[in-house]
Amino acid sequence: MIIIGVDFHPVFQQIASMDSDTGEFQEKRLAHRQEAEDYYRALASAGQKVHVGMEASGYARWFERLLGELQFEFWIGDAAEIRAKRPRKQKTDREDARHILKLILTDDFPRIWVASWENRDLRQLLWHRHRMVQARTRIMNQLQAVARNEGLSCKKRLWRTGRTAATGVLPVGAVGKSAPARSAGVTGSPEPDHREVE
Repeated sequence: MIIIGVDFHPVFQQIASMDSDTGEFQEKRLAHRQEAEDYYRALASAGQKVHVGMEASGYARWFERLLGELQFEFWIGDAAEIRAKRPRKQKTDREDARHILKLILTDDFPRIWVASWENRDLRQLLWHRHRMVQARTRIMNQLQAVARNEGLSCKKRLWRTGRTAATGVLPVGAVGKSAPARSAGVTGSPEPDHREVE
């Protein structure tokens, strides 16, 4: 089995790996995304059993999906605990990858629970819906304030079908009109009336 400690960054990853059968140790820096994919797919095509560990971080969804597709064992660790277990405060990418590998080998890796992909996708949809509802509420509140400023006090009735037509007759200043409406002048022509400037 090949055990890999990964120090993950948005544009590259530093890895430290050890073959548990031969004891061979390697260090590599893999650029995202193509070089990293090629490396892990080569391990899978060689029939290697692979165990990967990394600390929790963002921008790694594609990497998690790749390892899941290749059926590699994948652990995500608590970043704060991993930092606390580091003996030296000197921090480099190579040191971080070695440190994660050492924690896996000594069975001291602070693994955290990770939700399933279906669960995470559902959470993302719920979060998106929540933000859309917030945006709708903000817009409705702003329109309600405009209506009240113009003397319409109808609360929720403002959003009913018969009532929305009434908002179309609100007096709107020149700033509130669209550019073609401002330039059309009294004649209603879509062409600007240059006589106003003279």
